[in-house]
Amino acid sequence: MLKRPALDPSTLPPRTSSGYPSPFRERVLPREKRALGNALGLTKIGVNLTTLPPGKESALRHFHTHEDELIFVIEGEVVLRTDEGEQVLVAGTCAGFPAGVRDGHQLVNRSDAPAVYLEISNRDPADGAEYPDDDLAYRKAEDGSPLFTHKDGSSY
Repeated sequence: MLKRPALDPSTLPPRTSSGYPSPFRERVLPREKRALGNALGLTKIGVNLTTLPPGKESALRHFHTHEDELIFVIEGEVVLRTDEGEQVLVAGTCAGFPAGVRDGHQLVNRSDAPAVYLEISNRDPADGAEYPDDDLAYRKAEDGSPLFTHKDGSSY
């Protein structure tokens, strides 16, 4: 058995929920995220080990206002969708998304096997996200919890 600061990710329970309101939630679930950063006590960066089943989306196509994000594919393959189009990422490849760059990104698993990848980002309390293809907006509520609304600010 490993001792801190080491960790076996398979010992962490996966989070299989999504904060997205319906009907968006169904596009990403089921997926599994293991919060490695939280489990290791990291406060400046977030790290998730994510398993994306065939036919599912990582998230809605989005960009972050204040957080850099990096994706590193460990197993399988995903299609990276951005404003420039689509490209396939396979095990050993990665993609990075600088904060504030208005180029929405998303991963889609179009293969017949699960894909596994790391999501790494800084944790900025001022972060929000925009979704160019959907009527959805994200920001953090005063208590730090996620708050999803329509783009005009009205509730779901």
